[in-house]
Amino acid sequence: MSAPGSGPRRAPLVVGNWKMNKTNPEAVALVRELLPALLPTPPCEVVLCPPITALTEVSLLLAGTPVRLGAQNLHWEAGGAFTGEVSGAMLRSAGCAFAIVGHSERRHLFGETDETVARKAGAALAAGLAVVVCVGETLAERESGATEAVVDRQLRAAVLELPGDALARTVVAYEPVWAIGTGRTATPAQAQAVHAHLRGRLAERFGAPGSGVRILYGGSVTAENAGSLLAEADVDGALVGGASLAAAGFAAIVRAAGVRGAR
Repeated sequence: MSAPGSGPRRAPLVVGNWKMNKTNPEAVALVRELLPALLPTPPCEVVLCPPITALTEVSLLLAGTPVRLGAQNLHWEAGGAFTGEVSGAMLRSAGCAFAIVGHSERRHLFGETDETVARKAGAALAAGLAVVVCVGETLAERESGATEAVVDRQLRAAVLELPGDALARTVVAYEPVWAIGTGRTATPAQAQAVHAHLRGRLAERFGAPGSGVRILYGGSVTAENAGSLLAEADVDGALVGGASLAAAGFAAIVRAAGVRGAR
């Protein structure tokens, strides 16, 4: 098993998950405010994930820039009688390069299972998208000492069974459920411990390529705490929720990730 933080150099990544926020005019205004702080060259890889209604308009604004577009969810089938759902091919046609699957809100509010998340991850990859697979434990699971067992189960279902050639387009995001939208954040040491554990599991399964998979931290990431979290050896970036809705704060998180990348 590779030591924590070891393996191929990993380019930092910051993903802004806007969740169910921003009408189309509001999304356009946010991107127009944010881009001047990121261009011409963002200090790290940046992905914006607006609501599905705004994907096309945001895509037009991002065209020709290094900032990528992502979706917050997708269906596991390529098409069919699934009212209200969207396929990977549809997301690609709207300009998406990434898709998030298995976010804790999808798991806990909408009943998505490990099997569902795995099918969605496979569908995203089959459609040519990069995929951000979310894993994380509830407060009760952490307090009972089950954190590693929970994230192992989630990782095994959606990532460890992937073919090795899919790893280059696979990102893992550790988001402790008890820190999502609560204002509570895992300490840097807590985040590092879980990230190192996940990296060990990836290295056990895939060898050196597994050590190169980027693992993001998500859970009340802000401009104030991003620097300390991103200073940890196995924290390769951030999946940002509420703080991605304000241009200045999100740009500060991107800068913090850029400092990591320069080390």
